[in-house]
Parts: sequence; C-alpha cells; structure tokens
Amino acid sequence: MSKRYKVVDMIKDAYKETKKSSLLVFLILRFLVILCMIMQIIHGDIGNAFLCLLSIILLLMPSIISHKLNITLPNTLEIIIYLFIFSSEILGEINNFYEIIPYWDTILHTLNGFLCAAIGFSLVNLLNNASEKINLSPMYLCIVAFCFSMTIGVLWEFFEFSADRFLKVDMQKDRIVQTISSVELDPERANNAIVVDNIDKTILYDKEGNELMTINGGYLDIGIIDTMKDLIVNFVGALVFCSLGAIYLKNNKDAKIIDNFVPTKGRREIPKTVQAKLQESQKNKKKKK
Repeated sequence: MSKRYKVVDMIKDAYKETKKSSLLVFLILRFLVILCMIMQIIHGDIGNAFLCLLSIILLLMPSIISHKLNITLPNTLEIIIYLFIFSSEILGEINNFYEIIPYWDTILHTLNGFLCAAIGFSLVNLLNNASEKINLSPMYLCIVAFCFSMTIGVLWEFFEFSADRFLKVDMQKDRIVQTISSVELDPERANNAIVVDNIDKTILYDKEGNELMTINGGYLDIGIIDTMKDLIVNFVGALVFCSLGAIYLKNNKDAKIIDNFVPTKGRREIPKTVQAKLQESQKNKKKKK
C-alpha cells in the first residue's frame, strides 16, 4: 500500500508543481461538472446526471493516458482537451448551446479535426523518433495524421447515426430546406433527379390518412446536411494542423506553435523541491511506524 501511495503522491506533487495552469483548469471544470450533476439529480434528470459522470471520467483521461503511455502532454493541448470535453458535453448537450449559440457544433467539430490530427501526428512522430530503423518522411507523417483525424470524424458520425437510428434521438441535427432533388420522385423510374423548389410547407400523414404534423417553412432534411457539414469542418481542422505540421518538420521543428500540441516521450522531471517533500514525507511515515 505504501508503494502505491508513494507513486500517487509523486504524481500529484509533480503535477501541481509543473502543470499549474492545466491543473487549475481541470479543477475548475471538474467543480462545475459536479455542480451540474447535483443540479440534474435534484431535477430528476438521470440521463444528464449520467452524462456529467461520463464527463468527469473523460476529464481524467488525459492524465491517465499520459501516465500509462509514459508521455508528456503539453499544457496547451491538455487545456484545450479539457475545454473541448466541457464545451461539448456540459455546455452543448445539457445546456443546449448547440441550439442557443449559432455554429457551436461547427466550431467544436473544426476543433475536433485539429486535435485529432495533432494526436495522429504525435503517435506516428513518437514512433518515428523512437526507432532507428524507421525514418518516415514529413509528407507521410502529415498524411497519416490527416487520415487519422478524418477516420475519427467518420466514426463519430457512425455513432451519431446509430444513436439516431436505434435510440430515436437527434444527434445528426435535422434542418428545414426549401429545395430538394431526388430520383425517387421520378414517375418513370428512369434515374432522373426531380427538383422541387420553393417548398413552403410539408404535411405528414400516417397510413390511415391522419395528419401527424405540419412542417412550416419547407421540407425536413434528415441529418444529411449536418453530417456533411461536420465532416467538411473536420477536414478543414485536420488540414490546418497538417499544414502547420509540415512546416514544423520541414524547418527542423522551428515552428514552435506545434510544440504546444505535440506530446513528447517521457514524463517531466520531478522538481527537486518536490523530491525533498516526498523524501521527508517517507521519513515521517517510517518514524510513525
């Protein structure tokens, strides 16, 4: 038990000493998430309370991954990951920022493309630097990072589609359109797209002819536009990072902005002040025993 607590104390002290900015952001966001979870439980919304619990777990993931993989996450990257989790789950889903604030979803998907490209870039770059037998070109690194980011974006859209399909939610947000083009409307079934323009109202009926609902303002697009928009902005975010990554590698890593997003192998060296505190703490424990 004492060894385990020694490791835990070491991580905590080193974290507080060397990563004060990210620790402060983490503590503030965790407090806000816990407060939000308590409010959701009081209001009887168990679904949102579970979402808050999931957010708390996700906020711990950067530190866990950093420890397990023996890597150091830059403060900037870690803070952005914390803010992204909070913005998407707590602000976006629970506080309905997706509907209240225009382009909130677009901003997060663009940032997601950027961050995923950074992670993909880092994974391959760490492998490239750690092996003497592997020497990948900068172009290859950027292509892999770009493909990694787009794959994560596509998998997320698969998840949204599955949730909408089986749980009957609306993660792939629908929207009203005034023009549609479909071969399904071709009476001759000749694969000709029929364009219907200036749609003002759509009336839905059930099989018995009973009116179910009237959609004013046009026709309801079932998530296609939202899905493609998310993938396009993910593409933009990934492309931006890969362009910066190419400059970073081409100029012998002089593009310092990338250093804020690229994890490095190994953990930060524990400061001497922290080491002294740990040694003193261990001596006191031995004396008590």
